Amino acid sequence: MEESGHRKDILFFVYNVDSDIFSELKDYFHKAVSPSPYDCPLRALTYGSTGMKREWKKFLMGLDFRVEFLHRDEMSKKYPAVAVPLPAVFKSSNHSLNLVLNAGEIGSCRDLEDLMDLLTYKLKHVGVMLNVH
Repeated sequence: MEESGHRKDILFFVYNVDSDIFSELKDYFHKAVSPSPYDCPLRALTYGSTGMKREWKKFLMGLDFRVEFLHRDEMSKKYPAVAVPLPAVFKSSNHSLNLVLNAGEIGSCRDLEDLMDLLTYKLKHVGVMLNVH
């Protein structure tokens, strides 16, 4: 399942919404009618009314990580012991899961550029904040 040799580590972007069709429809209509306040700032920053923002896709493709997206219900099934406020970004490496961006940090981003700058900074300079197995 590994995309390439240099992309062993995975970044998990976990949305504060569920994956069922009703949640997806609610998400779509909420964005169309009232973009804020929004339950998931990560989703609000990275998606427009027609899907994932092109600038965000390009940014993700430039990272030296495999990238996966999970909804809150998928996260709780895959990692039941992890209980942190969502949305969040985790790095998976050598069978450990490390918190990279927490809900407060994501929520403090004013726009997509802030999010990309913060994520770049954290991945380069801060390293691991919390190790949860």
